[in-house]
Amino acid sequence: MQQKITPNLWFDGIKEPVDFYVSIFPDAKTHSTFYYPKTKEEGLADFQLDMAGKELTIDFELSGLRFTAINGGPIFKPNQSISFMVNFDPSRDDKAREHLDELWEKLSDGGKVLMPLDEYPYSKRYGWVQDRYGISWQLILTNPDGEPRPFIIPALMFSGDVTNHAEEAMNFYVSIFKDAEVGTVARYDRQAGPAKPEALMFADFTLEGQWFAAMDSGVEQPATFNEAVSLSVACKDQAEIDYFWEKLSTVKEAEQCGWCKDAWGVSWQIVPANIEELLKRPDGYVNMMQMKKLVINDF
Repeated sequence: MQQKITPNLWFDGIKEPVDFYVSIFPDAKTHSTFYYPKTKEEGLADFQLDMAGKELTIDFELSGLRFTAINGGPIFKPNQSISFMVNFDPSRDDKAREHLDELWEKLSDGGKVLMPLDEYPYSKRYGWVQDRYGISWQLILTNPDGEPRPFIIPALMFSGDVTNHAEEAMNFYVSIFKDAEVGTVARYDRQAGPAKPEALMFADFTLEGQWFAAMDSGVEQPATFNEAVSLSVACKDQAEIDYFWEKLSTVKEAEQCGWCKDAWGVSWQIVPANIEELLKRPDGYVNMMQMKKLVINDF
């Protein structure tokens, strides 16, 4: 089954970070690479002239989850508002703690520790780290008696002006996607910094059968959602593009080339499932650069 929703990671140069992730995660591999046009006649915009012929995107896979790396330059920097939970389950891996520590060492090398690797009330081994490329990872030793979850789960943290909106956003996402439901829900039992009592300390949910997590931040955060980590939705036809665009696009100035922002500032890309094929059409890239919502017949 094709993965419906794919995390997209924005970098200033993509081969090095992709090679790094593929080298340190289990069951990892690269898939397709797409390149910038070489000339303005082929659709290269003036602001992209220094990218001519370079990698535009690399699709890669880490432990069953597909990612897309975008070579977009230095304009957007990732932060901890969207991180990736990495679940080490002792019921599946008798060396789960050892493997957690090994991955932590590699991700923290040259990175920044946000929460030290230690024992916490919710896990005997947990840590939150921002790696050398700015991507955030939460490594956790899970309860072997709990419900199984995928190895890697995208996690959205609601902070700043959208703190205390995690449940609202989660319920909205579940309402618009198929094969969607709420899983575990854990709430704050008292005021926790900007998070109100009964706000979400942690929750997980499925969209199109894929697991995600959401939480309201209990401490002040330096940044919130931006385009550096976005979620692309592979649509089967124009009707599906129109549907998700109507549901998710709320910021007119953010609409460009299939990109949009929802009511909480999360960036989405609403794209045809065969986008690479469409971009290979004569003037396909040129035509895409002129669109806001993508229209398949206009490629």
